Amino acid sequence: MSFFQSADAYDRFMGRYSTILAPGFADLAGIEHGQRVVDVGCGPGELTAELVKRVGADHVAAVDPSQPFVDAVRERYPGVDVQAGTAEQLPHPDGVFDAAVSQLVVHFMQDAVAGVRDMARVTRPGGVVAACTWDLAGNRSPLAPFWMAVNQVDPNQRDESERRGGSEEDLAAIFAHAGLAGAATTELVVEAHHESFDEWWEPFELGVGPASAYLTTLGPDKRDAIRERAQEFVPDEPHTIQWYAWAARATV
Repeated sequence: MSFFQSADAYDRFMGRYSTILAPGFADLAGIEHGQRVVDVGCGPGELTAELVKRVGADHVAAVDPSQPFVDAVRERYPGVDVQAGTAEQLPHPDGVFDAAVSQLVVHFMQDAVAGVRDMARVTRPGGVVAACTWDLAGNRSPLAPFWMAVNQVDPNQRDESERRGGSEEDLAAIFAHAGLAGAATTELVVEAHHESFDEWWEPFELGVGPASAYLTTLGPDKRDAIRERAQEFVPDEPHTIQWYAWAARATV
């Protein structure tokens, strides 16, 4: 798995969903003018863009371990303090932010508890720590049709349903183990529109993230078989479908 592809590839693969998820997540985190906020695991900047709209670029910091993503955010959002780093060791002093937020990243932290704990470290007393993750365990994420097809064609292949934070209970447990007991969890819903099956499928061939990376390891016959099965779950005509994420919010 790698997130060191181009920012444009990520935009086409997951960015199309994270962009529409960002406003609801920022609302839940209570992001508003006057705050200083850090976007942990910013990727190429889908949530960063929403934060900049709300508080201004000079009040936003962003951190990501992928240098191509760091470079993209610097170019796209001048004035944002963008640094390469990990959630587990944020490059910021204690208590300097009003909010630390992380969208679709807990799944990929090397140590999710340590990552959320460090988000709390850089947040001032009374500030907010919030994270959201796709409902992978509930099979209600934008990746669900892909993995349902894989499970039929290659049942021994592990999907993403067991990734950390992929259920409401596990996300709450991560916050509790990080010292943020009593975090409130909320279901977030987004509506995504696709013109065709091919529009939905094509970004899976870009090698971004676990699903796409798995697909690139397969020969043509198995790739075609998975594509054919996925067509049973995704219409070929224009359609709108709902996807679900879990969010947790706690006060430091």
